[in-house]
Amino acid sequence: MAKTKSPATHRTAESNSQEPRVPDTATTRPTRSGSLPLSHPRLPRWAGWLVAGVAASASAIITLSLGWGLVGWAVLTIVLFGVALPVWSLLVENKRAATDRLVSTLVWVAFALALLPLISLLSTVIENGLHVINAQFLTYSMRNIIGEGGGIYHAILGTLLITLAATVISVPVGIMTAICLVEYGAGNKVARAITFFVDVMTGIPSIVAGLFAYALFALIFGPGVRMGIGGAIALSLLMIPIVVRSCEEMLKLVPDELREASYALGVPKWRTIVKVVLPTALAGIITGVTLAMARIIGETAPLLIIAGSTDSVNVNLFGERMMTLPVFIYYSYTQPGVPAEFGQARAWGAALVLIAIVMALNLLARLLGRLFSPKTAR
Repeated sequence: MAKTKSPATHRTAESNSQEPRVPDTATTRPTRSGSLPLSHPRLPRWAGWLVAGVAASASAIITLSLGWGLVGWAVLTIVLFGVALPVWSLLVENKRAATDRLVSTLVWVAFALALLPLISLLSTVIENGLHVINAQFLTYSMRNIIGEGGGIYHAILGTLLITLAATVISVPVGIMTAICLVEYGAGNKVARAITFFVDVMTGIPSIVAGLFAYALFALIFGPGVRMGIGGAIALSLLMIPIVVRSCEEMLKLVPDELREASYALGVPKWRTIVKVVLPTALAGIITGVTLAMARIIGETAPLLIIAGSTDSVNVNLFGERMMTLPVFIYYSYTQPGVPAEFGQARAWGAALVLIAIVMALNLLARLLGRLFSPKTAR
């Protein structure tokens, strides 16, 4: 006989089947009508170029109508671009994006203003000195030359020899001082005193270094002494602080874990410095030394005092006067001779050669930094 459900049980089953299901709060997310969108309109990538073109065209029309020059056109273009692009971004995007575009514009303008003196200097030197550069100018000296002709061979040799001698003097002193500051005297009073005096030497005027070298050699060889090695010592006084600072920063970048691992293997401190610390920081040290050479190679005042000038080739650092490119430029422009245009043209040509040497040293520093940098596995 089949069992029948009671009316109470039937109603309970119906109520359970018809009861609405409560949504799972763990899987559903509440929505708000005023929630911020996850994306907003953006200006196209070519918006900056479009605004730049419109600003340049509008400023050109205004410049022509008012009779302004190229400088006025450039300034007006920058102002229009700096105003139009952020305003367009504010209308289409949001305030944050507009502020970002405004700051980016100011940064690029500051970068362009920083490049203007360099571009002007290079263009002026190239314009006035390029026509003088030839084989005779680079391979002849000024011995027995009065008017046209001659060259800067003796000045190039003197510059390279004196700079090389200053580097030979400065690099060992600078590296050892940096090792003393970082590896042996970190935080003690002696290291702080050395750091203070290095900072003082950084701010010494170059002519004071020349006077010091002249006074030192005058005590040994008598008044009126002029030698290339004296110029090298004067330049080394200017180069040592730069080498110390650059090497100190490079040694500080070497991880302490490398030193501790070497000490854990029983390696003495001096051998750890020679075999671990210095090879790791070698790229930065070479870069700093090369940049220091580029810094001192154009000094004039110390060499005027102690190295002197001559029209002949002299490759002996310990004998007689020695000509350098900065001194040659100074005398060629201030005492050009007859006719004056020949001497001034030679000065511009020597300046171009000196700039080329400095640029070559900077490129060499970058190349050596890449060659000697620690190789990391990828």
